[in-house]
Amino acid sequence: MKVSHVITRLIVGGAQENTLATVLGLREKFGLEVELLAGPTHGPEGSLVDRARAVEGVYREVPDLIRPIHPLRDYSAYRFLKKHFLETRPDIVHTHSGKAGFIGRMAAADAGVPLIIHSIHGPSFGPFQSWLKNVLYIRAEKMAASRTHHFITVADAMTRTYLDAGIASPEKYTRIFSGFPLGEYEKAENDDQLRRKLGIQNNDFVVGKIGRLFRLKGHEDLFRIAPALVDAIPEIKFLLIGGGEWEGRFRRMAAKMGMSDNFIFTGLVPPESIPSLVGIMDLLVHLSLREGLPRALPQAQAAGKPVIAYDCDGAGEVCRDGRSGYLVPPGDLESLKELIIRLYESPDLAFKFGSQGRDFVLENFSVDRLVEEQYRLYNDLMHQSVPNYVI
Repeated sequence: MKVSHVITRLIVGGAQENTLATVLGLREKFGLEVELLAGPTHGPEGSLVDRARAVEGVYREVPDLIRPIHPLRDYSAYRFLKKHFLETRPDIVHTHSGKAGFIGRMAAADAGVPLIIHSIHGPSFGPFQSWLKNVLYIRAEKMAASRTHHFITVADAMTRTYLDAGIASPEKYTRIFSGFPLGEYEKAENDDQLRRKLGIQNNDFVVGKIGRLFRLKGHEDLFRIAPALVDAIPEIKFLLIGGGEWEGRFRRMAAKMGMSDNFIFTGLVPPESIPSLVGIMDLLVHLSLREGLPRALPQAQAAGKPVIAYDCDGAGEVCRDGRSGYLVPPGDLESLKELIIRLYESPDLAFKFGSQGRDFVLENFSVDRLVEEQYRLYNDLMHQSVPNYVI
């Protein structure tokens, strides 16, 4: 079975890491040849291209597959992919992300690929977009859906969002949770040396946040409640993991508020460094307004940390309210502040949430589980699409 995965960019991000882990895991399965096609990867988010290239025969760049809409380059990317599929004859084309999802599915259908699958890692439309963009994106998704045999969603919330928009029918959707290496998170410790390196004292209460420093990620809300939190918890530190275009803006905000000592910016860090940073947290907050299934939540819970998340998209499927953390209505800053203080004042409750979250994540978010579920789905769908199909 030959499988071609297509994604717009291989930046450091949840969808991209999940896709690369899937590709590398599937290559170990009997009877599978798997490749990954992606557009040029540049920018402050970091790149996973070197990791993909480290395995021979995995990665191929599609020069004109870029994120911004560009009719000439988009058509060139379509022609590149269609020609590639006609030459290599994959049994399955599996697309990811908005631009690659649309162009890749069009090219695969026109090349006569037997089975076309699209993974929805996060919504391309919703309240975070303008009315006009929502109309255009939903129309594009419906057009691509007519050429899609099956959808994989990382959360049931994504399935509901797409069905509510009239995209395909329920039997065309399968939820498969993301997966990531859990071992380093399980072993993560509260490293005194790392804390000192970052200017964190032994008695400091560390509220962590993982995510690009950019719009819709919710950092502004953390800054809004920071003065009240410092008044209630003088030893609080905010550990912001990630780089991005708004880092300078947030550093200036912290300085203007007189809180440069309370906010710690790690900048862009490689994925392998995140477990040790999670290890020194007391609590993780996730305030993004647009995310399929937030990767930061299972990462923190695998390390036994309690979490607080805005109740957006798939957050409630991994942050189980009152069991492994708290869900907060987006923008409810008073509740967010009070719940952070509650977990600071209740270390036994924080420990209980962390333990229950760890048990749930270890059972549901391993790479092996992710790969096995996708492999089974591939086989089931191929048997339905191609009579008498045999691996």
